[in-house]
Amino acid sequence: MRKTDSKKRHLHGDKVFHIINYTILTLTLILVLYPLYFIVIASFSDPVAINNGQIRFWPVGFNTLGYQRIFENRDIWRSYGNTIFYTVVGTTVNVILTMLLAYPLSRKEFVFQKPFTVLIMFTVYFQGGLIPTYIWINQLGLYNTPWVMIVLPAINVFNVIIARTNIENNIPEELHEAALIDGCNHFTFFRRIVMPLSKTIIVVLMLYYGVAHWNEFMNGLIYLRDKGLAPLQLTLRAILLQNQVSGLGDDDSMIEQQKAAELIKYGVIIVSTLPVLVIYPFLQKHFEKGIMIGAVKG
Repeated sequence: MRKTDSKKRHLHGDKVFHIINYTILTLTLILVLYPLYFIVIASFSDPVAINNGQIRFWPVGFNTLGYQRIFENRDIWRSYGNTIFYTVVGTTVNVILTMLLAYPLSRKEFVFQKPFTVLIMFTVYFQGGLIPTYIWINQLGLYNTPWVMIVLPAINVFNVIIARTNIENNIPEELHEAALIDGCNHFTFFRRIVMPLSKTIIVVLMLYYGVAHWNEFMNGLIYLRDKGLAPLQLTLRAILLQNQVSGLGDDDSMIEQQKAAELIKYGVIIVSTLPVLVIYPFLQKHFEKGIMIGAVKG
């Protein structure tokens, strides 16, 4: 009888826990998704309705003026191509260099493992600053070239640590010993064994670096002078500022310009984030597996 009562209380406690848990998760989901949903419906709504707070769950006064103004600008297509180039080439370089650096740092027989790790971590807390970096980029001949968007952010220390931890925890030492017996050197072992067994963490690195390149703004603003090399974020900023400051003539044109600027503001957010939102679901499975790697051992 006591066992039956205890089992009932246990089941009741689990039921209450699941109800509370699902309620909290549902509220969290709403809090996360609603701002994005609001931006979408606001980008298609009447600017007056937006300013008056009439937008809740559905667009009010369907309007595509913001998207028309954005896509009429020829620079946006060129900047889209630039950003795709920076993202694809930059992410490829990032992943290769990160894995090449993470592998020796994961080898215990590497004599300079600890000094190199300390040196790399030093750059996280102490950096040269903007002016020395600008002078360095200029002397290297990278200023106002597309390669500055690829070379400058080539390696991220946080990602190196994640990759190193993945290799340490998921590549058994026995594999390396067996490879040495078969005559493999470190490069062959890295290329044929480490890389294929690190697909999960490679996907995570691709997502981290890819999103960083796609959202890159500051490097383009500082190191790119040519408008034809501008990344997407820089062009969208220029479009937004142009529509905010232009049209300062009579009152009617100014009001219309402010309305267009309001729609462009929301349209710019959708245009810049849509590709990442489309790609992320296909990488989510690998991302969930790899994101916990650095939390086990650092």
